[in-house]
Amino acid sequence: MEDSRQRRRWERWWTALRLCLLLCLVDQGSSQIRYSVPEEVREGHIVGNLAKDLGLDVSSLVDRGFRIVSGSNEALFLVNQNNGVLCVDQKIDRERICDGTSSCVIDLKIVVENPLEIHYVAVEITDVNDHAPRFPDKQQRVEIAESTFPGARFQLESAHDPDVGVNSVRSYKLSQNEHFDLEIRDRGDDKVPFLVLQRALDRERKSEHKLLLTAVDGGNPPKSGTLNITVTVLDINDNRPVFSQEVYTAQLPENAPIGTVVLKVNATDLDEGLNGEVIYAFGSKLNRRILDVFELNNISGEIRIKGEIDFESTDVYKLDVLASDKGTPPMTVDCRVIVKVLDVNDNSPEIEVTSLSNLVPEDSKPGTVISLISVLDKDSGVNGKVVCTLSPDLPFELKPSIKDHMYSLVTKTRLDREETSSYEITVTATDLGQPPLSSVKTLKVQVSDVNDNSPQFPQNPLELYLLENNAPGAAILTVTATDNDINENAAVFYSILREGSSHSDMTSFLNINPETGVIHALRSFDFESVKWFQFHVLATDSGSPALSSNVSVKVFILDQNDNAPVILSPVSANGSAEGLEEVPRNVNAGHLVTKVRAYDADIGYNGWLLFSLQEVSDHSLFGLERYTGQIRTLRPFTETDEAQHKLLVLVKDNGNVSLSATATVLIKVVEPKEAFAASDVPNAVKDEEDSDVTFYLTITLGSVSVLFVLSVIVLIVMQCSKSTHYSSKDLQDANYDGTLCHSIQYRSGDKRYMLVGPRMSIGSTIVPGSNGNTLVVPDRRSRASGESRPLTPLFPGA
Repeated sequence: MEDSRQRRRWERWWTALRLCLLLCLVDQGSSQIRYSVPEEVREGHIVGNLAKDLGLDVSSLVDRGFRIVSGSNEALFLVNQNNGVLCVDQKIDRERICDGTSSCVIDLKIVVENPLEIHYVAVEITDVNDHAPRFPDKQQRVEIAESTFPGARFQLESAHDPDVGVNSVRSYKLSQNEHFDLEIRDRGDDKVPFLVLQRALDRERKSEHKLLLTAVDGGNPPKSGTLNITVTVLDINDNRPVFSQEVYTAQLPENAPIGTVVLKVNATDLDEGLNGEVIYAFGSKLNRRILDVFELNNISGEIRIKGEIDFESTDVYKLDVLASDKGTPPMTVDCRVIVKVLDVNDNSPEIEVTSLSNLVPEDSKPGTVISLISVLDKDSGVNGKVVCTLSPDLPFELKPSIKDHMYSLVTKTRLDREETSSYEITVTATDLGQPPLSSVKTLKVQVSDVNDNSPQFPQNPLELYLLENNAPGAAILTVTATDNDINENAAVFYSILREGSSHSDMTSFLNINPETGVIHALRSFDFESVKWFQFHVLATDSGSPALSSNVSVKVFILDQNDNAPVILSPVSANGSAEGLEEVPRNVNAGHLVTKVRAYDADIGYNGWLLFSLQEVSDHSLFGLERYTGQIRTLRPFTETDEAQHKLLVLVKDNGNVSLSATATVLIKVVEPKEAFAASDVPNAVKDEEDSDVTFYLTITLGSVSVLFVLSVIVLIVMQCSKSTHYSSKDLQDANYDGTLCHSIQYRSGDKRYMLVGPRMSIGSTIVPGSNGNTLVVPDRRSRASGESRPLTPLFPGA
């Protein structure tokens, strides 16, 4: 308001200065006329007669261009060229044109040509009382403390009247009251009202006073404006805020969403106004971490969550809350807020494995500790209790330690690497929360090998069928043993056991490769000398201590046709196979002339002899039995038959490549008396020859019989050990065939067997498990079924 008054004074001075300058600078051919017109007049209102006042000819105004060439921006005035009258062109509002100035003058420049004349006209706009005083606000509040002493002044709002002079505000009036009076102070052209306290206030008696201030201008009639004044008696700040509780306690589940209201603190102040208004704040010494989690509404006292609540990080929060009023000086009080965080099962158990070794020997005893396992659950209470389990069907178990949440992973049973070489152990830790949470940890345990398995042969005993006359130094058999262990524990070396063998003389002729197990024969075997023999191969691993096992190898020598038949009779004195037989002429057909006897050291088909006539003088007279070697007459002798006949008998075996021998039989046909006499002459020589033949036959038959008995005994023992039952109906006797040997046939399963004794005619191959004189006759049923033997021997040169 003071600035406004100073501005108005300066404007008045400036206006006066401009008028003075205008008067001084006026040209001699110019003149100035001054008019006055009130504001708010209607349009067309005559201000004055310029033509008359300037002494201009009215009739020449049009021709001379009588007009207004300057003035205000708005065309407020208009000149009439017909009569020279200056009139109002539009409604004039002084307060709009000259707001705040005491003098409102509008300068006009009037031009007349031929000759040129310039005339200056000043029109003063006079004020009329068209505005009432007006306060900036309709109501004003005044706050006075009840401790304020009488005489105190409080400035009130001044009223403003756009009118000037006497029409402006001239006086103020205050409604009747017992505590206040009104004082008016002049500040330049303005009058400023002050409210003066005449009597001390008492808020307890009356806390508020209603007053009415009236502003009156000097117009006629006067106009006025009012202001409602409310005096509020302020209380003295003599009471502290008081919390409803000294300690507030709240429980809050962890992971509560942001914005959740924890609680609301409340403090009251018996004072009023600012002294009774309470604002809240956290204590200045609170940890910054707490301020990141909670926020406090300083007006309502609500504490809300603004950060993450984690029970595992902090389970209890302690907050200091301050309550302050707005008094001067403010009074403050504090309280403690304790927020207990409730645990939620939001943490899975954590499994930590401290492995002593992931390699466990397979001979570890039950209870051997493999790993130490610790389980941690950050939750508390039931949510933090953990149960550990292992995957089922494993030879391991968990044993709890004396310390909580510690376990030992130990072996439950003995391990066997050959059965399972590695284990994937799944440890599952599950807490007891609702819902339960679990975590899984997988341990891989390797079982290390221990030399606990000896080498094993796939078959025991082994049977080898070897043709005689094998090449010396050639491989005859490969033995292989496997060891279920690994690495050096599985490396197998072979050797032949040479002590304690019943045929140790044979093992000296055998050699074995210690790494490959290939057995070589250092000599050639003869079936006629050795029918079979047995030895043992020892397989030893490289473990520590080393383990071993042995296999019994039975070698059966198979016969080859390497012996030609030997003629036993007839035999001459010089050792040749030739003999003379005398036959009476009167014998009948079928008479036995003689018998050719032969022997073959081979057996089976190789020793089965067949007889045939290679040369004969008369085919119709003599015949030879194919299998017995008997020579018989086919018909009686006639007178025309020759007296002497020669027969060449061929004896051959049944080998693949037959071997043979021949015997010459001379037959002399004599008269019956001559035959009787002649028989007496050579009796002495023949008796001597027969005695020699009988001796040799006795020795041969005895040795063959011994071999036969031994073969029968060995066969019975072996068949009993194999639990093979034989039927008596399968036993057959072979007829005597004249070859100084015989056989007994029997059946076992789908094979036919033959025991070969001194007399033997048929058979082919040696039966597995029998002695050297046991032959097997192939059965058509076994051939049809395609039965194979358990071991295929190596036949050098076959």
